[in-house]
Amino acid sequence: MLNNKTVAVVIPAYNEDKQIIQVISAMPDFVDRIIVVNDCSTDKTAGLVSDYMAKQDSAVETVSKRNRPAYTKYSQAEVILHEMAEKEIGYYIPSEVANSKPESDRIILINNLINGGVGAAIARGYKWCLDHQIFCTAVMAGDGQMDPAELESICRPVIEDGIDYVKGNRLIHRSAWIVVPKTRYIGNAVLSILTKIASGYWHISDTQCGYTAISLNALEAIRIHEIYRNYGVPNDLLVKLNIAHCTAKEVGIKPVYNIGEQSKMKVSKVIPKISWLLFKSFFKRLWIKYLVKDFHPLFLLYHFSFLLGIIAIPYAIKIAGIILFTTDSVSPLTMLAFAFLFISSFQSLLFAMWMDIQDNERLYK
Repeated sequence: MLNNKTVAVVIPAYNEDKQIIQVISAMPDFVDRIIVVNDCSTDKTAGLVSDYMAKQDSAVETVSKRNRPAYTKYSQAEVILHEMAEKEIGYYIPSEVANSKPESDRIILINNLINGGVGAAIARGYKWCLDHQIFCTAVMAGDGQMDPAELESICRPVIEDGIDYVKGNRLIHRSAWIVVPKTRYIGNAVLSILTKIASGYWHISDTQCGYTAISLNALEAIRIHEIYRNYGVPNDLLVKLNIAHCTAKEVGIKPVYNIGEQSKMKVSKVIPKISWLLFKSFFKRLWIKYLVKDFHPLFLLYHFSFLLGIIAIPYAIKIAGIILFTTDSVSPLTMLAFAFLFISSFQSLLFAMWMDIQDNERLYK
């Protein structure tokens, strides 16, 4: 515990038999529960974790599942939410808890019966922590790329300052440009820019960092089972948290590479998929947060900008065709129409982004 608040760490693991025991054994003493989610590994990951669990003293303070609220004329909403939480386990990847006494074991092994991806593994771990009312839930990779000594600095803003979501930031470390592989650094930078726009967290710089901590309040505010199941999970989660008006913060951490980890992420394949995810998520955030939940003028400005930009495209094509393929001069009326549409679109976009930044300033601590 930290400040008498329960802390858990979710470790998504897929074929991590070379590093997983090192990650578990290095976990700080203040961590109450270590939830290893084995995402249907084909190596010895599950067996190694089971053997390690058998050798450990599992006598820790019991955490029980949250009880059903007593039904009164004022508690109908809470009762319905509790029933929904019990039923929604069917939306997750089919899995089995390997522990015979999960309420009292410090290390929990959850075996996914099919491979669902890193996001699906994290979601399943989050679900266990939500059901057992863990106050702060961190995520650490199973490949040893996250220093356990930095876990306390990740968790303390959640526990002491009431922050809903804390992300590690490797890019502000002085060694980042040297230590982080250049392809990953550039890919991270591109996705970070797109994620700022899509999520509304304009001050989050290292969006792809998976070293995070989330509050119980945030887990209750989002639909965990809808988290993107693959490598776009940190991007998708930021959008969902913003829609739920959750606060966020970044904490500086050091980049860790070349310690025996084997990355399973192919940057050339991941970036297009995550970019498309962010494109859809951007409009989802606008419609849900700034129209359905609470109207804001930036909703109109963004869409007005896009509409004018689309209308300007045929004029741009016509002007380019005349200049490149003919000797004719462009009609002043055509140039005027294009200039008006383009400038109006650009101005509307800038005003919308400025309003977006101002409105979301309150969510970044």
